[in-house]
Amino acid sequence: MVDERTLREGLARTLERTGLAGLGTPHHGKVRDSYVGRGRRVIVTTDRLSAFDRVLTTLPFKGQVLNGCAAFWFERTKAAVPNHVLAVPDPCAMVVTECELIPVEMVVRAYLTGSTSTSIWVRYEQGDRLYCGHPLPDGLCKHQRLERPLVTPTTKAAAGAHDALASREQLIAMGACDAKTFDAMAELALTLFRIGTEHCAKNGLLLVDTKYEFGRRRDGTIVAIDEVHTPDSSRFWVAETYDRQIAEGGDPDALDKEYVRRWYAARGFRGDGEPPALPDEVRIEAARRYIDAFERITGSTFVPDLGEPIARLHHNLAKWAD
Repeated sequence: MVDERTLREGLARTLERTGLAGLGTPHHGKVRDSYVGRGRRVIVTTDRLSAFDRVLTTLPFKGQVLNGCAAFWFERTKAAVPNHVLAVPDPCAMVVTECELIPVEMVVRAYLTGSTSTSIWVRYEQGDRLYCGHPLPDGLCKHQRLERPLVTPTTKAAAGAHDALASREQLIAMGACDAKTFDAMAELALTLFRIGTEHCAKNGLLLVDTKYEFGRRRDGTIVAIDEVHTPDSSRFWVAETYDRQIAEGGDPDALDKEYVRRWYAARGFRGDGEPPALPDEVRIEAARRYIDAFERITGSTFVPDLGEPIARLHHNLAKWAD
């Protein structure tokens, strides 16, 4: 685990934004900055923290953790589910094949949990018993494991807009994708989730829920894109303390950004209005949890790169520049 002094050093040098010349047309998302040209995309994962569909702050070394986790999972799952990765030339960057985005986020959930207004638990607590087309029985408890993992998709919103829950039928009706494409993505998503669940169980983690994004290569192949099973896209709980925490009426020990979501929710912020400033102590603790997740998932020690990130990116991505 990274020591306190290093984490505090990292607070002062987080990668908040990039402006890298010669890599292609820039596109800025909530967390990732992309540069598109010559049939490929350079994805730079920044340290920005997005929650409630908005960017709230930065966390030290978050981009390195996410990029490293994504690279690990893409390599581990490529035999079962093809993906877009070409190279990983920098701790924060990945070079991938440019794909046509399918504008649907395939969310897979194995537990009745969440703190956002669209989460399955919040909707269930409000009385909803039909979630993204899936009927739910009465009498379920918060954080309870579902009978089986559910595919609960959302629309893929443009920057600044909110993703919207939808059923398979609704997505097809609105033209987000056709039935064949949806079913193919659902099958791939459940395959990734099964692989992730089995691997995490061996490492003392519960893979609670996650989101996947897919795109089409030029030959029409549907491939996994963006990220897979990172602490941003997924919720992880510590398996050994789960039963005790539930029995005591508490929340499971989380190794993802749910820690930050809970901090905001406890102060009445769920995405509307002006968010309270996140204290440095909370940012450091969140970074610790991201790093802990990385080490448990990959089985390797996280070694942060302490160099100036923009200079390092320029150097490591030079061969991909015009």
